[in-house]
Amino acid sequence: MASRLPSFLIIFTFLAFFCFRVMPYGAEATKKLYIVYMGERKHEDPQHVTASHNDMLTSLLESKEEALASIVYSYRHGFSGFAAMLTESQAKLLAESPEVISIRPSRNYQLHTTRSWNFLGLNNVHPTELLRKSNFGDGVIIGIIDTGIWPESKSFNDDGYGPTPSRWKGICQVGEAFDANNCSRKIIGARYYTAGISDRNRKLDFMSPRDAYGHGTHTASTAAGSIVENVSFHGLGAGVARGGAPRARLAIYKALWNGGGNTATVLKAIDDAIHDGVDILSLSIRVLEESFGTLHAVARGITVVYSAGNDGPVPQTLSNTAPWVITVAASTIDRSFPTVITLGDHRSFVGQSIFYNTTKGTNYKALAFGGSCNEESLNGTDLAGTIVLCVVFSVSSDYSLYQDALKGVLKAGGEGIIMATYTNNFLEMTEECKGITCVFVDFVIAHQIGMYIGSESAPVASVKRTSNVIGKEVLAPKVATFSSRGPSVLDPGVLKPDIAAPGVSILAAKKNSYAFLSGTSMACPHVAGVAALLKSMHPNWSHAAIKSALVTTASTTDQHGMPIQAEGLPRKIADPFDYGGGHIDPNRAADPGLIYDIDPKDYFKFFNCTLQTFEMCDTKLQHVSYLNLPSISIPNLKSSLTVWRTVTNVGEVDAVYKAIPEPPPGVQMVVEPSILVFNAVNKAHTFKITFKPTSKVQGDYTFGSLTWWDGGVHSVKIPIAVRIVIRDLYADIA
Repeated sequence: MASRLPSFLIIFTFLAFFCFRVMPYGAEATKKLYIVYMGERKHEDPQHVTASHNDMLTSLLESKEEALASIVYSYRHGFSGFAAMLTESQAKLLAESPEVISIRPSRNYQLHTTRSWNFLGLNNVHPTELLRKSNFGDGVIIGIIDTGIWPESKSFNDDGYGPTPSRWKGICQVGEAFDANNCSRKIIGARYYTAGISDRNRKLDFMSPRDAYGHGTHTASTAAGSIVENVSFHGLGAGVARGGAPRARLAIYKALWNGGGNTATVLKAIDDAIHDGVDILSLSIRVLEESFGTLHAVARGITVVYSAGNDGPVPQTLSNTAPWVITVAASTIDRSFPTVITLGDHRSFVGQSIFYNTTKGTNYKALAFGGSCNEESLNGTDLAGTIVLCVVFSVSSDYSLYQDALKGVLKAGGEGIIMATYTNNFLEMTEECKGITCVFVDFVIAHQIGMYIGSESAPVASVKRTSNVIGKEVLAPKVATFSSRGPSVLDPGVLKPDIAAPGVSILAAKKNSYAFLSGTSMACPHVAGVAALLKSMHPNWSHAAIKSALVTTASTTDQHGMPIQAEGLPRKIADPFDYGGGHIDPNRAADPGLIYDIDPKDYFKFFNCTLQTFEMCDTKLQHVSYLNLPSISIPNLKSSLTVWRTVTNVGEVDAVYKAIPEPPPGVQMVVEPSILVFNAVNKAHTFKITFKPTSKVQGDYTFGSLTWWDGGVHSVKIPIAVRIVIRDLYADIA
């Protein structure tokens, strides 16, 4: 019997056992709320199940009246069990009953909208030192280059804000459905750019900073949205919505229209942002030509954050790979949206969805198999009132497969889709189902449902409303399937992405409401918000210092201490080409110990000045591996290669750090000196790392790291990627 229990029940039982093993005695009169699980519900009438619960508790308490008063809820549809107010001794006695599988105390859950901020350790109810010392980002100006803003959203309320910072030089550009009153002490400036935008895209949008598309509003509220109570998406993700730096000011630059833009508009937006006085620039867009513009922003002390792209899990798909920007991969958070599918034989399966229309799925409906479910495979089949199982075995997670299936089922009159898919982390696609039931399942569950359909003359299924699950039961973080991966094609000598941050099913503002969106576009403003907190707490830190603090303190393990996984085909343990230094850890980044700082002029020693000659340009270029980045990438190690790095102490004045090298497999790695001693005079140290292949081979990238540890709280780690080669430009395709 035990071997047939689902894994979550095994965990449930273990927790119950643990609770009772450590349960203190005494205080017998004090009652607590307990959950009693009695197994899968049989085919009895639900009322009979309730009566059996009452009878069972009555036999324990020896009083029918006390039993009825104690039972709070009777679980009778999905499983058999009940919630009851019990003393510790009563719960212990009940746990010994042969009918009871497990019993445990009920736990209090606090659901949050942008759950990601609590997941990252930035709880506004009990503020961390970073939130308190930064005053929630007050005084910092975040520039959002995106699709505009919806100023009426509660996420941009300016109640309690002081005057606009005196250094602000921006404007509030008025236009269609946007006047001067739409700027505020929260949205302190707004501009829009139309050059090169097609007539079609202009007609679909407002000729003003107002956001018709919704993307810019979502990213702005994620980075710096004000605190808003009682927010949800049709009851899902209910709680408090806020940005990472909720007291930061916003400067809006609408350079994209209907999701598209061009170099001219983006460059102009960057140029204006430099003039206006922003501290942080968040760009959740893919650009190729404008990196030089962001270099000038960085040279003026602006922290620039970019999204990595959504073309994963294929390698070498990164965009925005300039070494002077922070490139952000997307990760999952500890929240999932289980959706229960129940078949006519009473077996239940758990899929994933954002299904809130309870009138469409709760009743049993006919169930049919539709193959790929496109119009050709359904071939005019009448599926009126039917839930359709759709299965497409494809290594592609192409959104078009889902669109084709949805179109085919709708045309055939279907009222629901159960679609087998590999993990794609785009759960909000199910919102597009136009009122019908849509649930994603894996291929194992799809096979079980398919077998049921084939064995029944009249198969049926029902789908329950999606629920929320948060906490350590959800394995997180993981690198999202869609998140673009390294190495960089443009310059493999720069390790990208730099870091990962939450980007899956993020609930944030969209027009006057709130919506789930996924993408590295959502991960980017998470890092921008954290950068704003760091900027406020450490106003003298350079952009390179902020980037270094984020990368060197990032986590490479999940909530359970296991290596972070990367979603893909198949899943694997994540490496630096998936997440750079790792998953962002804001509180550790506030006190990194050491930083890898860079004078912006140094960037020009490694890259050609492609536009014109500037004073900072260097005619003799150096190899990028020598740039003082908080990472090392060597794409062509043939013999011995030595690179140098410099670290600056930003922790306690007197400190000693020891090198802990983890060489990439197949590479010998020597760090000299291996001990760094800092004091009031020696605040910075330069060290060298020598790499040497242990065998002569035309190989692939392997990964390692270098950590400087002070023996206490400061562990300063940089990722390393090395590829051993015999000859350059060797196609690894055979």
